Order: sequence, then structure tokens, then C-alpha cells
Amino acid sequence: MKTLFTKISSCLLALLVLFSTLSFTIEKHYCGDHLVDVSYFGNTKKCTDEIEDDGCDTPEVEQKKNCCKDEVQHVEGQENLKNSVEKFDLKKQQFTIAFITSYYNLFVDYVVQTNFYEHYSPPNLIQDLQVLLEVYII
Repeated sequence: MKTLFTKISSCLLALLVLFSTLSFTIEKHYCGDHLVDVSYFGNTKKCTDEIEDDGCDTPEVEQKKNCCKDEVQHVEGQENLKNSVEKFDLKKQQFTIAFITSYYNLFVDYVVQTNFYEHYSPPNLIQDLQVLLEVYII
């Protein structure tokens, strides 16, 4: 369960970084008060493109050219996510490594199994004294 939570949270954080640094442009083309075209990638289709084939000298075309307008919205993403490695000198690296290892060692359980009788050899018994003396621990 813990690994699943870790994978999901790391994917969500990666997507958060991706979408926070993404920048894009929205272009809108209006003819009069009517929205003609919206473009997220590339250029918008102009309404004067259809009229230019007839000729540009008529007053009707000149009026349509003046009433058309383009609106451009540029959404900027973050640019300050760059880590500077130059500021991370040797003393800071040593401190970081020492801090991480000491912090990690706080939560490690050390199981110490002491065997006091490792170098002890029991005496050689010639007879079983409990049976001989008929002393039994009840």
C-alpha cells in the first residue's frame, strides 16, 4: 500500500511541475463583435483571407479590414525552477550527507543478540546428579 501511495504521489507531483512550467498562447480573431476563430497552436484563420481573392480596392473590403481585430493571450509558466549547483559547495555537501545518514539512523532498529556463552564450554558430566540424588525441580 505504501509503494502504491508513493508512486501515485510522485506521478502527481511530476504532473504538477510539468503543468506549472508549461506556457502557451491563445489567439482569437474577431470580426466585428463575433468570434470567428480560436487557435491554441499556430495562427488563426482571418476573415479577410476570403475577401482578398475578390480584390482590395472596394470600400466594403476596407471596412471589413478595419472591423477585424486579433486578440492574443500569452500564458507564461514558471521559469525559476532551475537548481544552481555552483552554490552547493563541498561544506554543504558534507553537511547534507551527514544529516541524511544521522537522520536515517534514528529510525533503524538495531537488534543486538548477545551470546554470553559463546566461548564457554560446559563441564564434563560423568553422572547425572539429579537422577542420582533424586532431586527434581517441579
